Amino acid sequence: TFLLTAGMLRTLTLLFIILTLTTFLLSYTYHDPSTTYFYLLKLSGGATENLPKRVCACKRCISEPDIVPWFDERFNQSIHPLMSKKNSILSEDTYKWWQRLQSENNPANYTEVVQRLFEVIPGEEMYVDWGSSRCRTCAVVGNSGNLKGSNYGAQIDSHAFIIRMNHAPTFGYEKDVGSRTTHHLIYPESAKNLPNSTMLVLIPFKTLDLQWIISALTTGTIKHTYMPVLSKINVKNDKVLIYSPTFFKYVFENWLENHGRYPSTGFLSIMFAVHLCDEVNVFGFGADEKGNWHHYWENNPLAGAFRQSGVHDGDFEYNITILLSETGKINIFKGR
Repeated sequence: TFLLTAGMLRTLTLLFIILTLTTFLLSYTYHDPSTTYFYLLKLSGGATENLPKRVCACKRCISEPDIVPWFDERFNQSIHPLMSKKNSILSEDTYKWWQRLQSENNPANYTEVVQRLFEVIPGEEMYVDWGSSRCRTCAVVGNSGNLKGSNYGAQIDSHAFIIRMNHAPTFGYEKDVGSRTTHHLIYPESAKNLPNSTMLVLIPFKTLDLQWIISALTTGTIKHTYMPVLSKINVKNDKVLIYSPTFFKYVFENWLENHGRYPSTGFLSIMFAVHLCDEVNVFGFGADEKGNWHHYWENNPLAGAFRQSGVHDGDFEYNITILLSETGKINIFKGR
């Protein structure tokens, strides 16, 4: 018969406590080794004052450096997603690239259009409040049919920023997609009226798109781009933001490595969140459980087939999104 002495029992108890505590810390700080190291060093009595400061107050922070080299090589926080009076001047290279996306025969003077734009909407810098005390949680909600029956609604609505895109409806789908929207990304051809609490984020592909938003907020004279568009939109002027062409090009070159002609709205939305948020959760991207690619508001799962496009490299975008997830930079909720 094997008998435990009091000393052996104390040793086993101590080992159990250490194992339990270490497991908890590793679990609590998953994907954030710097935090794990901090707590273990503190418990061991080591010095912590010389450790790098946390870049945000979340359990893990997207912009935390020196953890994922692949991410660090691509991520440039100095390039802001939104256009402001301070960063509206485009380099010649950026302007030429941007104007080629949807070519105009006789584009208006860009500088004059931007000057008029910031007479209509605010042009101040926004969301540059990074710091160790901030924990901004963001949900990027795509339009995939895998949201049907997901019951993600309450979880989505719990985020500080909730980012949607294009025609995405919420009415009647709240249980699966939520009801709140803080930022809605559109281009002129996908514009819709939005609640007063929602920021409209225009993705411009050409100078005419900037002219359109000015017109849609004032005279309503522009009714056609390369197709009919809303001449007026129901949104307050101070709720309109402009996706920066400089950032647009940065996403295409740094993240997509020039694959496709330009990024999809979905990928631009994810990058928008990666640069404005500390924690990003992604919903409604990819196929449903049966492999169908369609929108969650479509009854016929074969109606959408939105994955196929002549301008986006859907496979490359998907692979980058998966890499962001596998390296712990974002979370992907796959739905059904």
